[in-house]
Amino acid sequence: MFQNNCASCHPNGENIIRRGRTLKIKALKKRGLDSSEAIAQVARAGIGQMSGYAETLGEGGDVIVGEWVWQQAQKAWTQG
Repeated sequence: MFQNNCASCHPNGENIIRRGRTLKIKALKKRGLDSSEAIAQVARAGIGQMSGYAETLGEGGDVIVGEWVWQQAQKAWTQG
């Protein structure tokens, strides 16, 4: 789901639009995004310049993305 909906702007947890707004653990925690639920909320509703993707992700898609991103961040995006 991440590859189809998020990876174009966030390849390997980076951010091609706003370089400081990565999905790396340090950057997430700095913005108070310290759980899969917090990341799911962003995926669903958006944050800052990023629009929400609730409709695109479908029911429960935000939770799947949030959990996967949080797991990847904890592993420093070293494993797929």
